[in-house]
Amino acid sequence: MISAFLQWCLEHLNYWTITLLMTIESSFIPFPSEIVIPPAAYHAATDAALNVPLIVLFGTIGAIIGASVNYFLALWIGKPIVYAFADSKLGHLLLLDSAKIRKAEDYFNEHGAISTFVGRLIPAIRQLISIPAGLARMPIGKFIGFTALGAGIWNTVLACLGYFMSRAVPEDQLIDTVTRYSHEIGYSILGIVIVVLAIIIVRNTRRK
Repeated sequence: MISAFLQWCLEHLNYWTITLLMTIESSFIPFPSEIVIPPAAYHAATDAALNVPLIVLFGTIGAIIGASVNYFLALWIGKPIVYAFADSKLGHLLLLDSAKIRKAEDYFNEHGAISTFVGRLIPAIRQLISIPAGLARMPIGKFIGFTALGAGIWNTVLACLGYFMSRAVPEDQLIDTVTRYSHEIGYSILGIVIVVLAIIIVRNTRRK
């Protein structure tokens, strides 16, 4: 039933279904954002009813809502219940397990609050990074700000890929092509972010 509902939304992409799908994508029902944003942007190239900047905007709003669901659930129910849920039958149906939660938590603990932004660019971490943010009681304003920034950048990358591939790639090959390139681009952006942060840290250290 859920898969049929998701398929219906994908076949009727508009700003509201984009927001809904990206909310689901960023919460406890993970599926790749590559199947939402690029097809919408692909159709925007020929369909005046869709606009690429608005696709990015509504996709980012959905990502913030979905990430906030994970954040507040983790904040309210606490670490033991989060891990117990991840290892339950329902958690496994939602493609969760304690190893994935622990990986996201270790990444958050290692990189601090900035990981809420950087984690949005990393496959497998993207949907789960909001959970350790909630467990750590990260300030909500900072959480939403970093989430919006990371999700906005990532959605912009996916929208650009979908829009420009409308001229060169058949629609039935779009998802596979975008998935192949998006991982490479995501890690490239991550590398750039790391270099920039390293430069900032070095400069601040020298000033002190």
